Amino acid sequence: MTREIVRRAQPGIPFIGVVLLVLLGAGWLFYSGARAHAGLPAAIGVALLVVASIAMGGFVSIEPNDARVLTLFGDYKGSLKQPGLWWVNPFMQKKKVTQRVRNFETTKLKVNDKNSNPIEIAAIVVWRIVDTAEATFEVENVEHYVKVQGEAALRALASHYPYDAHAPGEVALATHQEEVSHELMQELIARFAKAGVEVLESRVSHLAYAPEIAAVMLQRQQAAAVV
Repeated sequence: MTREIVRRAQPGIPFIGVVLLVLLGAGWLFYSGARAHAGLPAAIGVALLVVASIAMGGFVSIEPNDARVLTLFGDYKGSLKQPGLWWVNPFMQKKKVTQRVRNFETTKLKVNDKNSNPIEIAAIVVWRIVDTAEATFEVENVEHYVKVQGEAALRALASHYPYDAHAPGEVALATHQEEVSHELMQELIARFAKAGVEVLESRVSHLAYAPEIAAVMLQRQQAAAVV
């Protein structure tokens, strides 16, 4: 498993001055060589221009809560996470990875609860990336992975509990929201760990009997209340 390595880069501002000086020197050599019909200074000027152009590809600007995952010819070299303007090896690939807080709501899933009653359930999950290397290299698409695993965790949770409690002390989806939300978060933490994702919050946002049995279950609840 690829673990994140926080990398420090060279400050970008001084390198801007160096590149500008090289560009000025390249222009002066090329102009002087062309004016004097001297091939060597002009060739040196062209070479310096090429070097400066390549060096400009090493600049990278990082905003707060953003990062860059650096790879060199397929080899992971580290992650830049400190905001600012930096300069790295221009041949490195610099993939942007946001570490900002994100959230999504699952689709309304139709599943069977512990008592095999069909129900509809949905949840809201708040998450963010904490390990940029794992999020980049351990899964194909971290956002798709989070959504799919989030729905899978919700399905598993719904099948472990009944919709309503029918015995004293029984934990149910409709009456024990804190316990259910805690269980959902633990399931999400276990599933998201390999992708370098931290779960900040999770809660059930929709819970109802499936339409085909909603009327029957409502009558049952009313009868139980009368009894």
